[in-house]
Amino acid sequence: MQPPDRFDPWPEGIEPAVPIPGYANTFTHLPSQPLIRRPATRTEATGPFRLDRKLPCGDDNLAVPGPGRIALGQLIHIAGRVLDEDARPVPGAVVELWQANAAGRYFHPIDTRDAPLDANFIGSGRVLSDAEGRYGFFTIRPGAYPVPGPATWWRPPHVHFSVLGPASLSRLVTQMYFPGDPLNPLDRILMSVPDAAARERLVARLVPPAEVGLGWLGYAFDLVLRGRAATPAMP
Repeated sequence: MQPPDRFDPWPEGIEPAVPIPGYANTFTHLPSQPLIRRPATRTEATGPFRLDRKLPCGDDNLAVPGPGRIALGQLIHIAGRVLDEDARPVPGAVVELWQANAAGRYFHPIDTRDAPLDANFIGSGRVLSDAEGRYGFFTIRPGAYPVPGPATWWRPPHVHFSVLGPASLSRLVTQMYFPGDPLNPLDRILMSVPDAAARERLVARLVPPAEVGLGWLGYAFDLVLRGRAATPAMP
């Protein structure tokens, strides 16, 4: 199969407008010059294969790390499908999730904020999408937290995702937000996506409790890798 010689850019309004004022990482982690377009070769279009051999999958329960151990916070289940631009399932995609705990603190040395850590919550997991592109995680609803810096604003509860599809050009790094949270419209990162419909694709859908099971609130969140309905990439 001959690989495509180009990948069209996303439609206007899907990509976030960066750098984001008041969020230092978007100034220090972004290139200062325009990107150079280059033809896609077979390597970028069709590989690497079977990333799960190098990236072990199966960490789908962040909330219950072991018998008799359970994380603090509202127990939730996040599930959805990994799809391509034609809404076809992407099987064998490596889906990674990381998030803050219920107090809004990450289990990471860089987060030194005066908020408690949870001995039963690391906050990261990795799974492999099935033949229908489905994935799922058991976790807890993360807390909001203030953004360090001179400006005063808070990040709403959110979950980070990384998806590695069938080719290196299929990687998506994004964030998921919770429906109805009052901090969503004030979040500078979410609002950096100009198109309102694209922003809505970053907000999960609440699943009726009867469809999830006792003890867990359910959220549905599909991850679309390319095309007009793509899930926006987030810093």
